Amino acid sequence: MATFLDFEKPIAELQSRIDELRRTAEGGDVDIAAEIGPLQAKSDRLLQDTYARLTPWQKAQVARHPERPHFNHYVAALIEDFTPLGGDRAFADDAAIIGGLGRFRGRRVMVIGHEKGDDTASRLRHNFGMGKPEGYRKAIRLMQLADRFGIPVLTLVDTSGAFPGVQAEERGQAEAIARSTEQCLNLGVPLIASILGEGGSGGAVALAAGNQVLMLEHAIYSVISPEGCASILWRTADKAADAAEAMKVTAQHLKELGVIDGIVPEPMGGAHRDPQAAIIALGDAIEAGLADLSGLSPQSLRQARRAKFLAMGRV
Repeated sequence: MATFLDFEKPIAELQSRIDELRRTAEGGDVDIAAEIGPLQAKSDRLLQDTYARLTPWQKAQVARHPERPHFNHYVAALIEDFTPLGGDRAFADDAAIIGGLGRFRGRRVMVIGHEKGDDTASRLRHNFGMGKPEGYRKAIRLMQLADRFGIPVLTLVDTSGAFPGVQAEERGQAEAIARSTEQCLNLGVPLIASILGEGGSGGAVALAAGNQVLMLEHAIYSVISPEGCASILWRTADKAADAAEAMKVTAQHLKELGVIDGIVPEPMGGAHRDPQAAIIALGDAIEAGLADLSGLSPQSLRQARRAKFLAMGRV
């Protein structure tokens, strides 16, 4: 059964009635189509109306939905012959950031991204997608490898932010993030970054400084979480909804501001309601992006990337 968010309560109640009717009719000769049809139509309309006017805070909740497809789902569906490459060759392998070689619709690619996990055990194993220094240093190593062999890089971003623990700071978290961002900007091959759910802080931009930055329709991308911003400005996380509105965290706001290049439509009700459709839509957007960038020289790719990010914030 689908997990409904707080603002979806009326939809959940309707769906519960529909499910109850179906259970009642199981094994019997009662025809309930006449009753279920109007209820399902009403539920579909309500879902459409709700998602047509989501607030930034509601979009943040959708972006964090536990059933939303993650890195491993996209790789399984879009990348053939995926071969993960582990370790930063200095300290350890970070399970929060995964990367490797594979083929995307017939083209060799290097895929790097955050993995949050699907259940409690895997979320703990992947540290909820919060990368440590060794994760970003692994990303740097893989980007350098791709650059050496002329292989395009695809990054799949989905993190609330880099891991803020003491051990991460001791191992140079800020330096690792800065170096990873620098490596993105210096690549002589196309880099297409996709924000799948949350794009939080430097932990996201360290993999997202690309030639093209795509965002799923209900993803968010910001320098700090709405709760973190509210705690700083209002001394309470209860103002997270106000912070989300002020920070312009949604794909629609960021496209208007020129921070991202494209918005990938999601199935009605969010990517978690039809993961396969969401994955195919992102694949189509990435394929179009690679086609646009494939003829550019390394120098042109670097110059375009530099111009893109220097233009942000200019009035």
